[in-house]
Amino acid sequence: MAQRIFLRRAALGLLAALPALPALADPQTLVLASHHFTPDHIEVPAGQRFKLLVTSHDDTPDEFESPDLRVEKIVMPGQTISVMAGPLSPGTYKFYDDYHPETANGLVEAK
Repeated sequence: MAQRIFLRRAALGLLAALPALPALADPQTLVLASHHFTPDHIEVPAGQRFKLLVTSHDDTPDEFESPDLRVEKIVMPGQTISVMAGPLSPGTYKFYDDYHPETANGLVEAK
């Protein structure tokens, strides 16, 4: 019993020593239709994690890819994916559909 109490206190001490996670910004929504992102430019707060909800209205698979954000996810027709990213330093970060990079591309701007 005493060992169990000691382990609980040790675990709580470790948890208390962890740094606080950055705040999560409100989710942003992107739609893929006719192999274009709408909107193709979004703003997020610098220094905060954020969530993108990406929905495909195309008849073929799409992909949300961004080496800048370190994300690569396939979006099947009619599906919505969730992408977590950040926190980002102020600046501009590119994203695109790797299957249709000439038409489906955009920017995330961290301010």
